[in-house]
Amino acid sequence: MIVSHVKDLLGTRINNPEVKNALKKTLISPDEGWDGYVMRVFELDPDGYTPKHTHPWPHINYFLSGKGSLHLDGKDYEVEAGGFAYVPSEKMHQFKNIGDERFIFLCIVPEEGDK
Repeated sequence: MIVSHVKDLLGTRINNPEVKNALKKTLISPDEGWDGYVMRVFELDPDGYTPKHTHPWPHINYFLSGKGSLHLDGKDYEVEAGGFAYVPSEKMHQFKNIGDERFIFLCIVPEEGDK
């Protein structure tokens, strides 16, 4: 069980050749009692992006603020606060910040997707 606020979480800064200006905060996971799933918040600074990749699990996204682009299965979609997406397993995808402010979104995955 947990009651908290995202501002109270430090998160993990991710910077490598495939990721730029990205921060991940884990909100709810099996550690808090949600067996099998993990809900995270990603924050992409301007010009930030996640890797272009595939994996064997799906995920659900809800866009909280900012403006982004979702590359999904060969097509680019502009996304913004209030939008949502379902990314099926094994589909190539990538998130990019295309605005001037931080692009923030929720990402829910099965537990194996948060290793």
